[in-house]
Amino acid sequence: MQTIELKDDKSEARILLIPAYQGRVMTSSANGNAGESFGWINYKLIESGEVSNQFNPVGGEERFWLGPEGGPFSIYFSEGAEQVFSNWVVPPALDTETYDIIEVNSGSVKFAKNTVLKNASGTEFKIGIERTVSLLSQDTLSALFKVNIPEGLDVVAYQTDNTITNTGENAWTKDKGLLSVWLLCMFNPSPTTTVFVPYKPEAKGVIVNDEYFGKVPSDRLIVENGTAYFKIDGKRRSKIGLPPERAKELCGSYDSEKNILTILWCTIPASPVSYVNSKWGKQDNPYKGDVINSYNDGPVEDGSIMGPFYEIETSSPAAELKPDELLTHSQRVVHMQGDREKLAKIVTDLFGLDLNEIASKF
Repeated sequence: MQTIELKDDKSEARILLIPAYQGRVMTSSANGNAGESFGWINYKLIESGEVSNQFNPVGGEERFWLGPEGGPFSIYFSEGAEQVFSNWVVPPALDTETYDIIEVNSGSVKFAKNTVLKNASGTEFKIGIERTVSLLSQDTLSALFKVNIPEGLDVVAYQTDNTITNTGENAWTKDKGLLSVWLLCMFNPSPTTTVFVPYKPEAKGVIVNDEYFGKVPSDRLIVENGTAYFKIDGKRRSKIGLPPERAKELCGSYDSEKNILTILWCTIPASPVSYVNSKWGKQDNPYKGDVINSYNDGPVEDGSIMGPFYEIETSSPAAELKPDELLTHSQRVVHMQGDREKLAKIVTDLFGLDLNEIASKF
């Protein structure tokens, strides 16, 4: 299997990409081969060589998918099928098909794929996909986030720009269903990891949607003073989401035992837009979806577990595109490891939060 490694020429930062897994970022390191591997990888499945027609959860630190997952316009259920797990199928273009390499240089790779998908209402989409993954230097990162990165921290950062184009002859319309870019990041959990998601306190309506797998108990989710804190330990399946009225561009996680700070940024339009609803089954509103999600893995009913891992996910607005129109959703993933005081300054400068408070929430 072909792999592509992008390395920073001034540090030990590097990321590993796999074209056969849709240009996926499998993992990253801030300190070369000696460093922490930040992405969760399903080594057992990959080594087995088995390929499922339903879904191949090989893992990976950032993968490209499309939404919605459920509802009348789902692209993961066929028309007329009951929306239960046994009928859920990940389209091959998002699971098993290799993406073409269009361009490679020392700091970035551009992938492309053309495909046709059909949603649960029978609407056909002809789609052009382009995905560019770029390693970001510390200087570039400082400029983008307008923060100084202290000396002595191990840092790896990358940006992905993900574009979908309507290559068909018909416009994509709300009444027949729309698509969205959906980026899912799989990381390694620990008993000392907390996801923190800032929100707009002045906005109206629901702050956090925690109804995905049953309500999240208060010893795992705290919502206060403009930030949602979510316990990440890989021991209980739970998921949260923030709607567009509440979401901000930045969120993150912190592992207080390993002193790993992860920062995630994504593009969110300033003007109000619709987001696809990925809830399985009947929906009241197919365009009342979340922008930012986080998932904590845990055992299923029979006690088995695929991971454990945790996810931070972001979605683009619903793509209401005429022929040849396009939509781009960009995301940055940053990992920093090192002295807690130095990490604390970054958290204060970027989020206005106290790192010690994040670490002691649960």
